[in-house]
Amino acid sequence: MSDADMIEVVIDSIRVSLMSQQRIVILREVGAERYLPIWIGVYEAEAITIALQEVEVSRPLTHDLIRNIINDLDAQVVRVEVMALREDTFYGNIVVETDSTSINIDSRPSDALALAVRTNVPIKVSRSVMDMAGIIPEKDLQEEAEEITAEEAESSEERLSVFEDFLEGLEIDTDKDDKKEDNDED
Repeated sequence: MSDADMIEVVIDSIRVSLMSQQRIVILREVGAERYLPIWIGVYEAEAITIALQEVEVSRPLTHDLIRNIINDLDAQVVRVEVMALREDTFYGNIVVETDSTSINIDSRPSDALALAVRTNVPIKVSRSVMDMAGIIPEKDLQEEAEEITAEEAESSEERLSVFEDFLEGLEIDTDKDDKKEDNDED
């Protein structure tokens, strides 16, 4: 896939679904406000978070081990990619170079991302995947609520004007109310 068909992203955040406690990694398009949410496992989310927060571990975790193996083989990770989305499953790729050879390694996106944060390489997403599953957030909810409130206020005033007309048309005998109050005092 050509570089023109790929969009660079960064890891924006890792979220926890309140419904299922499953994790979601949120990728954000560089230079834009488009996001790609990908459901990932708890362990992969933890592996990404540990690397992002630069937490020191006493022994190498699985993704640290993979990085070490690649380095010991005189190879380097060049980039990781989210290549495809088929039947609600994302497909990833790890691009490794050794000597002058480029090797594509099939991977789950979560594992590729965990490796990317350990090797500080670019994360790319296929333009077709981003177009299919990318999300552009709606405008600020506060602004939206203020707009709705203003519209509702105008609508409410129109509805209430009917009652104002009705109340103005009523002839209330205030003398009866005064007489009633006088009787209540007795």
